[in-house]
Amino acid sequence: MRIVDYFGLDESERARVRRRLGESEWRAGAFLKRQLEAGTFHRRYGAGSRLLLGMEGESLAAFCTLAGKDDVENTPLTPWIGFVYTYPEYRGERRSGRLIERACALARADGFERVYLSSNEVGLYEKYGFTYLTRMKDAWGEDTGVYCRRLEA
Repeated sequence: MRIVDYFGLDESERARVRRRLGESEWRAGAFLKRQLEAGTFHRRYGAGSRLLLGMEGESLAAFCTLAGKDDVENTPLTPWIGFVYTYPEYRGERRSGRLIERACALARADGFERVYLSSNEVGLYEKYGFTYLTRMKDAWGEDTGVYCRRLEA
């Protein structure tokens, strides 16, 4: 799997990725697609935010974000890993884990000592080194679990 940043692609490649995001059965994929099409991704998640893509040839297999903000608002916690997703036909080969590792390496290179993740999945992100921190309200007023991972120097 080749990992690339969406914002480093040319426009035709970006359009192909946006179409694929819209094909996801996960509604967050369509939400992310709308943010990209509207040009509001960086306004919503922060100027230096990245969308990491796990590519198999020309096909989008998995993706995640590394962003200054996520769905938990009004918090000093940053940066956040979000939108972690692998398409069904590519599951079982730890693609999400590789994307998370790349996001962590990028955050560490940017000088951060921790990364955060919001999820209601219990037992999923612990295998990637995250520990449960607390519950907070997300942008829609729902409770969500907040997880933290300390980054190695």
